[in-house]
Amino acid sequence: MTARKRHAQLTDVVFPEHANHYGTLFGGNALHLMAKAAFLAARGFARRDVVMARCSDAQFHVPVRLGSVLTLDAQVLRVGRSSLTVHVTGFADDLAADRPAVALEAVFEMVAVDAAGRPVSIAEAVHDEFNEPKVPA
Repeated sequence: MTARKRHAQLTDVVFPEHANHYGTLFGGNALHLMAKAAFLAARGFARRDVVMARCSDAQFHVPVRLGSVLTLDAQVLRVGRSSLTVHVTGFADDLAADRPAVALEAVFEMVAVDAAGRPVSIAEAVHDEFNEPKVPA
């Protein structure tokens, strides 16, 4: 069985329709993009549909200016019976800056669901694969 991906990356450009009246990324749009990245990481890892149960600890460290390239890194941190914890970090690459800066981050709880939207167990093998201690080679 191939190892499951615990990571997803999403890249977007901040256009005027994403910005607030200050010319920076509107917080609601930032949350939308982070939720999308969390969904991609959780769905890719669980290999089934997922929904968001909670978003916590959202932090907006620096403004993301219009025209910036925003790269969102989503990492599955924990796997439970039917839920996954995903941490998302957003890096803003502003042409005026020397290098990308950590601009955003949040933690998402995602739940694996069936076709009717009810929580379902993520395969036991997935849980074991993720949580087993790594033995150095």
